[in-house]
Formats: sequence, structure tokens, C-alpha cells
Amino acid sequence: MSDTTAAGPVPSTDTAQPVPGQPNGLLVGLGDLANAARRGEIGLALGVVAILVVLILPMPAMMLDLLLAISITFSVLILMTALFIHVPLEFSAFPTVLLIATMMRLALNLASTRLILTDGHEGTDAAGQVIQAFGNFVMQGNFVIGIIVFAILVIVNFVVITKGSGRIAEVAARFTLDAMPGKQMAIDADLSAGLINEDQARERRKKLEDESSFFGAMDGASKFVRGDAIAGILITFINIIGGMIIGVGQNGMSMMDAGQTYTLLTIGDGLVSQIPALVVSTAAGLLVSKAGVDGAADKALVSQLSGYPKALGMASFVMGGMALLPGIPMLPFFALSGIAGGLAWRAAKTKKVKAQEEVAVQQAEAEAEAEPVEEPISETLQMDELRIELGYGLVPLINDPRGDSDKLTEQIKALRRQLAAEMGFVMPAVRILDNMQLPANEYIIKVKEVDSGHGVLYPEQLMAMDPKGAQIDLPGNHTTEPTFGLPATWIDSDLREEAAFKGYTVVDPVTVISTHLTETLKAHMPELLSYGNMQDLLEKLPEKSRKLLDDVVPAQISAPAILRVLQTLLRERVSIRDLSTILEAIAEASGFTQSVQAITEHVRTRLSRQICATHTGPNGYLPLITLSPQWEQEFAESLIGEGEDRQLALVPSRLQEFIKDLRKAFEVAGELGEAPVLLTGPHIRPYVRQIIERFRAQTPVMSQHEVHPQAKLKTVGQV
Repeated sequence: MSDTTAAGPVPSTDTAQPVPGQPNGLLVGLGDLANAARRGEIGLALGVVAILVVLILPMPAMMLDLLLAISITFSVLILMTALFIHVPLEFSAFPTVLLIATMMRLALNLASTRLILTDGHEGTDAAGQVIQAFGNFVMQGNFVIGIIVFAILVIVNFVVITKGSGRIAEVAARFTLDAMPGKQMAIDADLSAGLINEDQARERRKKLEDESSFFGAMDGASKFVRGDAIAGILITFINIIGGMIIGVGQNGMSMMDAGQTYTLLTIGDGLVSQIPALVVSTAAGLLVSKAGVDGAADKALVSQLSGYPKALGMASFVMGGMALLPGIPMLPFFALSGIAGGLAWRAAKTKKVKAQEEVAVQQAEAEAEAEPVEEPISETLQMDELRIELGYGLVPLINDPRGDSDKLTEQIKALRRQLAAEMGFVMPAVRILDNMQLPANEYIIKVKEVDSGHGVLYPEQLMAMDPKGAQIDLPGNHTTEPTFGLPATWIDSDLREEAAFKGYTVVDPVTVISTHLTETLKAHMPELLSYGNMQDLLEKLPEKSRKLLDDVVPAQISAPAILRVLQTLLRERVSIRDLSTILEAIAEASGFTQSVQAITEHVRTRLSRQICATHTGPNGYLPLITLSPQWEQEFAESLIGEGEDRQLALVPSRLQEFIKDLRKAFEVAGELGEAPVLLTGPHIRPYVRQIIERFRAQTPVMSQHEVHPQAKLKTVGQV
């Protein structure tokens, strides 16, 4: 059974034979080529190749006439498109089109030059009828007039239009690039505030990138037009001088005949190329000067010029005054004065009617509002759950114009995704604002609009720290690391390698603020887990777990009590991602107690494998610092009260001694490179944790019931 493709059967021998009932392979191949050409996939490539061929091979005069007509039509099409588009990005392919049009004109210039220098002695139709017609029409029998007219056209194109449009494109590209950080910050702020969704933000970012790329490309594309004008001038001088040398020296023409013939051909050739170049230059100027103007060019100009009737009235007055000057023809100036006056009267009347309509609409809206709208007051009650305020010197961290990938917004997105995977719920969006009242390099992290952390960053420098906690000996600005309070120094970026060689930890400003934000979020996770967030988590439970939830809520436990259990777990940085197991443990514990603390301890016991895995070191064992039997007994004897009212009543002097012993034990373990957990009895664990979280919030406290049987233990100290 033979293998076949869309192009026909695959022959099994070197010579393909036609198969009866099957289409011929050559015909099918030509059909595929025609289809590809109709789709435009090969048409553009063939056109570019044809332009390159024209640069090499000679061309008959009839073919040159056809291509010159196509060049003029193409340039007019470009101009009309630039006039009718609403925004410049609608013609984003203009730089490519401009390059193709320029290459086409230069190729035709070379082809016409070859014909002029080869066959110019035979007559003025040597380079085709289009060039002959343009030369005769402009020169009118006098080649001096033709040279002057051509020179003026070149000056207008090169000095005025091309130079002006190139300058506009350069300034537009620069301003667009400078405005990108502010625009990006506005998009991120709208996204954080909920004014737009992720898709709209992505679309606005894409539009911003396209705009920057377009004006940058236009800045470079304007050089094509400038180079085309210079090439036209050089080709003109080459044709005249070379033609006269060939005509007089090789073809025996007189100086007068050679000058007349070759000048006519050269001027005609120059006009045929410079007029399309002038049209395309005008289109480029219109396109780059259209930035900030919405709508087609005619509508934008009419609406803006007619928006001020007084200006039209003053123009009418000036035209009327000029008509009265001695020697000035009165008819054209009086006619223009009357037209401008009529337009001013009509514009004033239209503006008045429009103003009356707007007033009527406003009155109707005011009457329709029977009761005062309280929306502005309610908006003031809205609160940002997470906010970062930056000084103006830290704005580049939002969107670095150099295109760095480690910008702050990307780090925050990754941080929220990481915390969702680690802790089991999605943190609220972080709103980033610039605060002009802050010092230039300072930032503030706010949780529910309350200051929860601040620091100072230097965007162009790096923070270096000694892992041992000592001050480094490199030159720079000595400071304190804002997250953990360690000695640090801001150093220049060229000292990175030296700092790494000395064993220092080197981080960039974005990492500093993202680390600070991470620890701030972990410290305030109980506050950020609201009742609404919990409901969202419960709604996403599997069907079987939802059945369990319906059985226990509210029969055995209330939803706010479940929220308190989850917040208590998060306060000790225990992940609530395994929500099904947590609900099962709550259902078990709620059968014999209603104490949130007792339920939480039972949940921790059920999560023992997860808790042990979280604190297991890289060597595969769980490092422990145990509580001595003396302290265990003293804590147990210091508990007073029953149930929810049970409290720890330890003598202050003994409490200070316990804190001192605990710090010493953890410092010794830290010098050994260990990050241990404190192991206590199950009945006193919550009370020991309440003491430790006041001065070592990151220290985990576990009870013996939370140690999983499969965990590998290693005791590194005792309190």
C-alpha cells in the first residue's frame, strides 16, 4: 500500500510516472504554488526577489513604465492609508512598507539609469514614455527650468518633510520609552485595585509594548527616507554628467544635443522617483505627528480647527483688512474673508447648541437623582489589605526601562503563587503606590493600611551580608537588613564578584523588598484569612469533603470556630492546604470538646507528617531542642483555670530565666548550622508557644504527639 501526501502519490522509482485516476504531480505542485501565492506567503517573497533582480538585470522600457506606474500608485496608497487610520498602531507595518517602497524606487532608479546611459543617444523616449512625459511636462522645452524645479522638490523633501518627520519620530520614541514606567505602574495599580482584570491588563501591556516598538521602528525608518533623498540627488548628477560624457565622447553627439537629451531624461527620471518619495515622506510625517490624536486626520483637523470660532473670526478680519491694502487683489481676499466669517458664525452656533444640549442632559440627570448618592462615602471605607508605598526614587523597581526580568511586580506574582502552594490560600493582591511624602529611597509595607514594615533601598546598588552576622569590610553604606535585622552594607554592583569571593551573601533591591514582604505576609496570615476567604476555600473542596462539612456545621461546630482554628494554625505557619484532613480532625475533636485550642492541638496531631516534613533538614532528620523535665513540671504546675480560661502563671524571674536558657540553646544550635524545633509536652505546648512568639516568632514549637513515627530525630540541645 503506497504512501500518499497532499501533493499526489509518492513515486517508488526515480522517474515519476502518472497514475491513472490521480492528478499529475507537476500540475498539483503548480496548484499548491498558486494557492500559496494567493495566500500571500510567497507573493511578498517573490516581490522582494524581483526588486533585487531589477538591481542586476537590464529592463525593457515598457516594463519600466509599468513598474514606475506601480511605484506611484503604491506611494499614493500609503499616503491615503496614513490619512484615514484612527491611531498610528493601525498601520504598524509602516516601517516595513517604507523599506520595501524605498528599495523599489532605488531599483527603478538603477534600471532607468542603465537605460538612459545605454540608449539615451537614440532619443528622449529611451527610458520609457513615463520618464519622457514627466521631463517634457516640467521642462517645457527649457532644461534650466527642469533643473530648478527638480532641485526645489528635492529641497522640500530632504530639508523640510524628511528632516521634520525624522525629528518627530525621534522625540516620540524617546518620550514613549520614558513614559513606560509610569504607564506600567498605572496598569498594575488598576489591576491591584480591581478596576481591570488580568486579561485587560495583559491587553494594555501588549498595546504599550507595541506602541514603544512602533515609535522606535519609526525613528529608524525615517533614515530610509533621508537616505532615499540623498541617493536621488547623487543619481541625478551621475546621470547628467555620465550621459553627456557618453553622448559626446562615445556617440558623437553635440554638447547642446547631449545636454538637452540627457537633462530631459535625468529630470524626468528624478521626478518619477522624487514625487513618490515626497508622497511617502508626507505619509511618514502624518503618521508620526498623529500620536495623541484620535480619529481620521480630516475629522481630527476639522473638529479642532472649528472648535474655536473666535480664531476663525480673527482670520476673517485679517483677510478683510489685507483686501483693502493698495495693490492687493480684492476679490480673492474678500472671498476668503467671507468664507472664514461664515465658518466662524456656523461654528459658534453649533457650539452654542451643543452647550445647551449638555446643560439639558445634566439637568435631566440631576432631576433623575432623587436621593443623594452615598457612593463616594462608601468608597472611602474600602481598605487595601496589602499595600506597598514607594518613594519616587524606587519607581524604576516597578518597570525597569532596560527590560530587566526581576522587576518587583513579577516577583510579587511569583511570591503570591508560592505562598498559595505553601500555606493553602491565595493572599490578597498587593497594591503598589508611589508616595511623594516618603524619602526617595524608602518604602513602607502596610497590612490593612497599618504600617507593618519599612526599609531603605538603593536601586543601583546591591546589599551584601555576612552569613555569620558580622559587619562586612567592603566600602559602602552600612545599614541593617530590614527583614531579620542583620548587619548589611549597600555596595556598588562592580563589587559583586569580590563580595562573593569573600563568602558574603549578595542580593539585589528587588529581592530585599520581596523577602521583606514574604516575612510580613507570613507574620500576618491570620489577619489576611477572612471569613470570605475561608468560604472560598470550603466551596472548592471535593464533593466528599463537602458532605462532611455539611454534617458537622453547624451541628457540632460553627463556621467562625473553624475560621479560628485555621487562623491559629497559620499563626504558627502551619499550612492549611490539606483542608480535607483538617476538617476531619475538627469533626473528630468537636465530638468531645468545643475549645478552639484543644481542637487545634488535635488538628496538629493529625497533621504530624506534614509538620515534621516542613521542619526536616536537608540531611533527612528532624533537629530537636527538648524541654528538660524540670521545666516541663514547672510549666505544668503553673497552669491555672479550666477550659478556655486556662492560663500560664509563671513567676517573672523564672520566665526571664527560661527565655535566657532558650536563646542560648538556639544560638548554640545555630552555630552548628541547625534550625531546630522546640519539643514540649502536649499539655503545655500552646503556652510555651505564647511565650516564644513574642521574641522568636519564627521558632516552631511541637509536642511529642506531633512527631510522626516515620520521622528521623536528632536532638541538638536541651533547655
